[in-house]
Amino acid sequence: MKESVVKSNAQWLLVLVTIIAAGGWLFSKEALEGMPPLFFLGTRFFLAGVVLLVFYPKGVKSLMPVKMALSTLALGLLMSVALVTWILGLSASEHLGEGAFINSLGFIFIPVLGRVLFKDKIALSHWLSLPIAIAGLSFLSLDSGFTLRAEQLYFLASSSLIALHFTLVSRFASHAPAIALAGVQLTIVGIVGIIVSASIETWPEQFSFSIISWFLASTLIATSLRFSLQTFAQGLAPASHVALIMILEPIWTALFASYWFAESMSASQLFGCALIFAAILVSRWQWCRKILNRFRGKKYLQEQ
Repeated sequence: MKESVVKSNAQWLLVLVTIIAAGGWLFSKEALEGMPPLFFLGTRFFLAGVVLLVFYPKGVKSLMPVKMALSTLALGLLMSVALVTWILGLSASEHLGEGAFINSLGFIFIPVLGRVLFKDKIALSHWLSLPIAIAGLSFLSLDSGFTLRAEQLYFLASSSLIALHFTLVSRFASHAPAIALAGVQLTIVGIVGIIVSASIETWPEQFSFSIISWFLASTLIATSLRFSLQTFAQGLAPASHVALIMILEPIWTALFASYWFAESMSASQLFGCALIFAAILVSRWQWCRKILNRFRGKKYLQEQ
C-alpha cells in the first residue's frame, strides 16, 4: 500500500516537473527581453550548476578519475553546443509552443542514435515514428513556403544534439551520480556561454528588477529545482510512466505561451505539432502498452 502511494506521488511530482520545465520557457523568454542570449545562457547555467554542486558535493569525487573527468568534460562541451542552439532559437522564436514541440523530437532521436552509433536494438515503433515526425515538420514549414525558419532549424539542431548527449551519457557516464554529473556539466555550459558571450556580445551596464527576477526564476526554479525534483521522482516511478509523463512539457509550454504571450498557431502549425506529439507516442508505444496492460489487470482484479 505504502509503495503504491509513493509511486503515485512520484508520478504527480513528474507532472509538476513538466510544468516547471514549461514555465522555464516563459521565464527564459522574459529574461531575454533585457539580457543578451549567450550571456543569459552562461550566467544561468553557471549559477544553476554551482547551486547543485554546493548542495550535493560528495558525488563530485566519483568524477575525479581521468577517464571519467575527460568524459564529463566532453559531455559538458556537447551540452554547451546543444544549449547554445536552443537559446538562439528561443531568442528568435515568436512561437514558444511550436519550439517546444520541435525540441521534443529528441525523444524520437534517442533510440535511433543508439541504433546508429552503438547497434542497439530498437522496436519497430521507433522507425514508424520517424515519417510521422517528418510529416509534422513539413506542416510546420507550410507557413514559410516549405522552408524551415532559422529558429525552427535551431530547435531541430538542439533536439538532435540533446538526444546525442543523452545517448552518450547513458553509455559512458551511467554510473556517475546524476546530480553531481549534471552540476559539473551545467557549470561547463555556463563557462562556455560566458566566454563566447564576452567575445561577441555587448553586456548591458545594468538590469531592471523584473529582468533579474525572471533570470533567477529560470535559474533556481526551472533549472536547479526542476532537475533535483526530476532526479528524485525518476528513482521512484516506473520507467514506463516516466517515459510518458515527460512528454507533457511541450503541451504545457504551448498552453502557457498562449495565455502569457497571447500566442496563436495557424492550422498547419497545430496539425504539425499534433503529428509530432503522435510520433512521440508511437515511438513510446511499448511503454503505452505496458501501462494499458497494468490498467486492464487492475480493472480485472476489481471486477473479480
